[in-house]
Amino acid sequence: MNSLKTKFLGLSTIIALMVVTLTIWHHLVTQRETLNQLALQNSRILGDTIRNSVSTFMRNGENDRVADILAEVQKEPSLEYVQIFDETGRILRAGSPESIGDLVPAIDLIAYRSQQLSTAHDHNGKLYQARILPIHNEPDCYSCHDKSQRVLGILSIHVSLDELVSLQSQIGTRTMTSSLFMFGFLILAITGFVLYYVENPIRNLVKAMNHLERGEFDLASVTITTSKEMAQLSDKFNRMVDRLRNQIQEMVRQEREITISKEKLSHQEQIQGMNQTLEERLKEIEYLNKTLEERIEEIEEANYRIADLAGELESKNTTLQQAVNRLSALYNMGLAINATMNQSKLFQLLIGKTVETVKASTGYILLLDKETNELTVDGTYGLPVAPAANMRIPLESGGVSHWVIENRKPLLIQNINDADNFNKVSRLGFTRETVICAPLMIKDEPIGTITMANRHDSSSFYPEDLELLVTIAAQASVAIKNAQLYEDQKVSYLNTVQALVSAIEASDAYTRGHSERVTRISLALAKRLKLSPERIARLEQAAILHDIGKIGIDVALLHKKGKLTEKNIQTLHQHPQIGVKILEPIRFLNNVRKIIEQHHERYDGKGYPNNLAGEDIHLEARILAVADTFDAMTSDRPYRKALSFDTAVNEIREFSGTQFDPQVAAAFLDMIENGNLRH
Repeated sequence: MNSLKTKFLGLSTIIALMVVTLTIWHHLVTQRETLNQLALQNSRILGDTIRNSVSTFMRNGENDRVADILAEVQKEPSLEYVQIFDETGRILRAGSPESIGDLVPAIDLIAYRSQQLSTAHDHNGKLYQARILPIHNEPDCYSCHDKSQRVLGILSIHVSLDELVSLQSQIGTRTMTSSLFMFGFLILAITGFVLYYVENPIRNLVKAMNHLERGEFDLASVTITTSKEMAQLSDKFNRMVDRLRNQIQEMVRQEREITISKEKLSHQEQIQGMNQTLEERLKEIEYLNKTLEERIEEIEEANYRIADLAGELESKNTTLQQAVNRLSALYNMGLAINATMNQSKLFQLLIGKTVETVKASTGYILLLDKETNELTVDGTYGLPVAPAANMRIPLESGGVSHWVIENRKPLLIQNINDADNFNKVSRLGFTRETVICAPLMIKDEPIGTITMANRHDSSSFYPEDLELLVTIAAQASVAIKNAQLYEDQKVSYLNTVQALVSAIEASDAYTRGHSERVTRISLALAKRLKLSPERIARLEQAAILHDIGKIGIDVALLHKKGKLTEKNIQTLHQHPQIGVKILEPIRFLNNVRKIIEQHHERYDGKGYPNNLAGEDIHLEARILAVADTFDAMTSDRPYRKALSFDTAVNEIREFSGTQFDPQVAAAFLDMIENGNLRH
């Protein structure tokens, strides 16, 4: 409330409000008087016109026409009534014939007698303008009226002022609206004037003063052009700022000069003492310089010797770093290949790691088939064209692997153009430039070779690269032999268990060949669903062994021909878990055991033994469930005859989405429709 802007705007608003209020009042009073004069003038003209018409008709002896003209005038909406009465107040003529003979309102008689010929009055809540006009007896009327009768009648006209009042109200409303608009515009204009011409310049000056108070002279300048006075004020303020800045700078400069003078005076004595000491030190320095020159010559000789030693050390460090890198690569490769028992993965791992270690662009492993004296391609990298499946290379002279196997030692060819005994173009479809090859040996017998050809930087292989490849080949030979032993052991396990399953099925005419049929259907479904080779292999093992748990079920129950009791069914439901326990010692069947355990689970979660549902069941188990159920339905059982092929297919279709995975069931039905599975 203390701001100049607020006080100025408040005072301006009060003054403007008073001016607008007085203006509105003056306009309303003037309008009211103008309308009243207009109503009076209108009633006077109307009265004179009617009186003249009546006088004319009476002079012409047409007294009947007087009633007609009064009746015609009475039809005007703005007229309350029009009458002619005598001096006693009796109505002689009227626009309404039914009022003839009645007495006029007292206000008309009083107005006549008091000679108030024009009056305004309120009657029944309405405002009227009354006009009283006497009709005098003229010589032309003596023939019909007595000369002594001065007034023949008094004309009374009552005009309604409602329309004028309504017009006055409308004019007043418009006056108020325009005045309020003018008041608002005036306030906005004053506010804009104050903001632009007063507040903004003052605010800029205050902002500049704040900068000046903080010592920010460069920011304290202000330019105001809103008015001549403000421009002069800003110009004088800027000059004041400049003078103040110059004065402060001059004061600072003087203080600096005084301080420097004081420091010079205080240090003169110290400088003199230091000069004496400096002369003594200069003499000592001259003596030291002579000694230093002698020492520099000795240091230069020592530096030459150190440079020679550093060169030798750098060369040895480079060789040592290469050895460390190769040992690290060999160690990492040993960890990787010893953790892999799958032969195809092992071969690709060996080739990939070896190519990376020796920086070769092409690499491959060839294994020797001693029965046919041929080489098989078991791992490649960087070949322009992938070799055909089951490709075999005859062991003939001219080949690098032939020479290595025949001589049982590694081979280094730094430039193939200098080796006339070897073919420049390999049977694997690429051109050799530089080659290293090492034999894969088991108990001093070659089982194949590992070969690296060409380098990314087009350089040649060196003896160090061959030594590294020989070391890798030794590790690779052991890893390959271990993988082969592991595969042989796994096949032996599977053959043993499969023989056991076949023996069980052979003893039961109802289930003979069941595992083979289930395996065939399962593999067909897996291929249609595009499972990976690893998953297909697991599914095949699970399909062969899925009923191995029936070894733990009583044979009498398996061959029972009567209806199975609830207890019999519960006992039969245990065979997946029994199969899991039987296969538990065989570690490489860990994933297979899960498939066997789940192959009687239902897609809707109502299966056994764990009530799994949907995606919680392995896809391989869902495939096996369809294949096992279909073969069981189309095979004879002790307790029922086999269902027809079409009936079994309809069962698969009907229980899709409840007992069976709808995706697997759809693949099975599609396989049936395409004729890929026949009864």
